[in-house]
Amino acid sequence: MNKPYYLLSLLAAAFITSCSSNDEMMAETMNRPEVHDKTVNVTHHDGRPFSTGASAYSNSKFVAGPGGSVLMQGFYWDVPDGGNWWNTVKGKLTDWSNAGIGAVWLPPASKAQNGAYSMGYDPTDYYDFGNYNQNGSVETRFGSRAELEALITKAHAENMQVYADIVINHNSGGQSEYNPYAGSNTWTNFSGVASGKFPRNYNDFYKNAYGTNDEGAFGGFPDLCHANPYVQDWLWGRDDSVGKYYRNTMKFDGWRFDYVKGFGAWVVNNWNSNVGGFSVGELWDSNVNTLESWANNANSSVFDFAAYYKMDEAFDNGNLNLLNDDMMWKRNPYKAVTFVSNHDTDVIGKKMLAYAYILTHEGYPTVFYRDYEEWLNKERLNNLIWIHNNKATGTTSILYTDNDEYVARRNGYNGNPGVVVYINNSSSWQERWVQTNWTSQQIKDFTGSSGWYPTTQNDKWVKIQCAPNSYSVWSLNQ
Repeated sequence: MNKPYYLLSLLAAAFITSCSSNDEMMAETMNRPEVHDKTVNVTHHDGRPFSTGASAYSNSKFVAGPGGSVLMQGFYWDVPDGGNWWNTVKGKLTDWSNAGIGAVWLPPASKAQNGAYSMGYDPTDYYDFGNYNQNGSVETRFGSRAELEALITKAHAENMQVYADIVINHNSGGQSEYNPYAGSNTWTNFSGVASGKFPRNYNDFYKNAYGTNDEGAFGGFPDLCHANPYVQDWLWGRDDSVGKYYRNTMKFDGWRFDYVKGFGAWVVNNWNSNVGGFSVGELWDSNVNTLESWANNANSSVFDFAAYYKMDEAFDNGNLNLLNDDMMWKRNPYKAVTFVSNHDTDVIGKKMLAYAYILTHEGYPTVFYRDYEEWLNKERLNNLIWIHNNKATGTTSILYTDNDEYVARRNGYNGNPGVVVYINNSSSWQERWVQTNWTSQQIKDFTGSSGWYPTTQNDKWVKIQCAPNSYSVWSLNQ
């Protein structure tokens, strides 16, 4: 046999043998198109998860998962009246806790002007939780004080925190009195509140000796004057102040501050310094600079309205490139509370894509009661909550975006490998090569949407897929 021909035959046989013994990953490597790393790291920190702190009232049992905690907004606008809402929520706490929800935010719990019909945002007596006969009823719309206390006790037993909705910008339900600063009568006489605590009059509302106004008033309601030391003392200073009573007697773990545009950030800062507990402010503004400045000055978390409006634009208008834009969770993930809808606003149409976004990204994600209990697929939400708590760890890198596709990577923390999330806003299946943090390891889609079990290559690249108008979340198959 001709020697050159013989050597050529041996080389060909070796090549064929090598190819036939290679696995699917090698075949993919040979066919892989040229790919370039377009990774953009959008957060830079040590990778630790968002923390709300331990509950002071659950025997320190509250421990968030590796990815942090999830908050449930435990109400919606105009929940059924009749005084049974506290019992309704109490009955759901075990299931919520088992699903991985770590905290529940309740509506304003004290007696308001409309008594048994009020949603609580027109507060009269901060210490009447449904145990005094005033404003036409004993119970609030939500129930009695005993039922509220039973709810809070049950939540703590279920390893959950409880946040009170705090409305301190304005009051309602006072009696008419002559106000020399206004030169007319105002509805500012709250001297006869049934609890006997925090009596107030025209001196405690604008206009008064401290000025004509503060940062903002709401709906014509009497505007509480936080500059008055008497008001400060009753809100957070004295041992039986509103804040300390809610914390020490009612055993709330934290606060959602309503309409914080209406008063200075220093008010929340002082409350937090004197009372403690987790806090988040409702600053209805999409400007990230405004949100960040308030959060820093208030020493508080803030709802990420910037992310909320960007998600609406991105998912509903078909441009996922907008998810590259600035958001509060990117500026400071430890002070950003993300959400898809709430009792005030519900504009995002493609909600499951939005929940896939907030439950795989940084910040403190909120699930809205009606989305979870009535409107969306609870099984899919529970899957995302599990992924958030157990897999969505570390800093965030955006790997790819276009109008229809968004791929991001959570980089892992403290031995947890993190995830790659793929959101597909198109009407067909999509596939994409992405760079992971994993070398030569098998991964899977933890949503169960894809049946692929690909193996990452030596250079950490892998091809993943996503169903139409859906999402997939990939991590190590372990």
